[in-house]
Amino acid sequence: MEEDDVTIREQNFHSQVREYIICFLLFAVLYIVSYCIITRYKRKSDDHEDEDAVVNRISLYLCTFTLAVSGGAVFLLPFSIISNEILLSFPKNYYIQWLNGSLIHGLWNLVSLFSNLCLFVLMPFAYFFLESEGFAGSKKGIKARILETFVMLFLLALLILGIVWVASALIDNDAASMESLYDLWEFYLPYLYSCISLMGGLLLLMCTPVGLSRMFTVMGQLLVKPTILEDLDEQIYCIHLQEEALQRRLNGSSSHTYTRGSFAHQLKKELDNIINQRNKLERRKKASGWEKNLLYPIVMLILLTGTTISVLMVALNILYLLVDETAMPKGSTERGIGNTSLSTFGVAQAVLEIILMFYLMASSVVGFYSLRVFEGLTPRKDDTTMTTIIGCCVSILVLSSALPVMSRTLGITRFDLLGDFGRFNWLGNLYIVLSYNMLFAVVTTLCLVRKFTSAVREELLKALGLDKLQLSNSPTDPESGKLSANGHQKTL
Repeated sequence: MEEDDVTIREQNFHSQVREYIICFLLFAVLYIVSYCIITRYKRKSDDHEDEDAVVNRISLYLCTFTLAVSGGAVFLLPFSIISNEILLSFPKNYYIQWLNGSLIHGLWNLVSLFSNLCLFVLMPFAYFFLESEGFAGSKKGIKARILETFVMLFLLALLILGIVWVASALIDNDAASMESLYDLWEFYLPYLYSCISLMGGLLLLMCTPVGLSRMFTVMGQLLVKPTILEDLDEQIYCIHLQEEALQRRLNGSSSHTYTRGSFAHQLKKELDNIINQRNKLERRKKASGWEKNLLYPIVMLILLTGTTISVLMVALNILYLLVDETAMPKGSTERGIGNTSLSTFGVAQAVLEIILMFYLMASSVVGFYSLRVFEGLTPRKDDTTMTTIIGCCVSILVLSSALPVMSRTLGITRFDLLGDFGRFNWLGNLYIVLSYNMLFAVVTTLCLVRKFTSAVREELLKALGLDKLQLSNSPTDPESGKLSANGHQKTL
């Protein structure tokens, strides 16, 4: 009996060590990738080792940690689904037994814990630490800035806890709820994270439909469009003439001191825009035939197919919600990894679900930066401040943390939420879940209809020759800037 107990303890020890090593390796890879991404967009500063450089470096490390946690939240659900299908396909394989329910469940809890830590502690600390200067009258330095940061964090925590306490007291007025108001770990943090998850779900509801329609424009800018009834040589010739005219105006303005300033800056911006348009036209001219006539239609067809499948799956989920209570994303209390498949068509449907999840996440990020409210957070290569990076990391963390919840709520996957992701109160409300699905389907359909009808309208205007009219309220083409379809510049 003692030998059996020792063997069981050894197995548990080795299993825990193996899980810790796997979690560490996965997080290390995400951290390195996140660091490379942030340093690519971070504004290059001087190499002097002063106080501000130390503060920026600490904030950079915290932002990198937050972005790595966001990546873990994005890959968590696809990793869980594919692990479940692998265990079902190879139940007796010795080399994949490390993909067990304990590892998956531990990863979900770790991501949930680190998401709370980054959202409520690390990112506020990074922002206040970056903006702090020390209290008036105190000796300047890192210690003074750290002291001011902790004081601001304490006041912020009191404010948030007070708001949550008042809101929960107003919503739940029974005796059990009043007693739970004094439980910090079991009530405040899950309730607060549930509110943040609901806000993230609403943010995804705004960003994802916009991003699904915006993805066509983004891919159209990255790829080369087919040249149908277009004379690229004539457009390039017109661009060269406009570039030379702007260059002469800019050289003439530089000789007069009274014309320097904002006017010269405006001419430089217009010249840069013309140069960008010339480079795009030259790239379209040099592109091969298969890239212009084959790659672009295939990519557009893939985007249209993915969006259509997403809308159809949401529509089917609405029907399931109306007739079956088990379609509610209440979360699972059992660790059913490797026992049953949650996909009707097995591995093929699991792969399709994973592709749709990544597509929805990419669309939500594109839609987030396309909204006018968040345009100021758009990162620029080698020219993004640390404050903007902190805002981007917080936004991506909220979106990525809500992605598993949104995927389960919309019926993209039937994988039951594990860990603290399944403890949200609003997931058990039929009216909220049903309204969420209907809004997503309706808004996505309207965005796509508007996108394609606007494209058809522009083509009709080109066919009728009305695109050459100088309409003051006509929007500019996002792919040609201030240039009309025939290559002539509208305004100088």
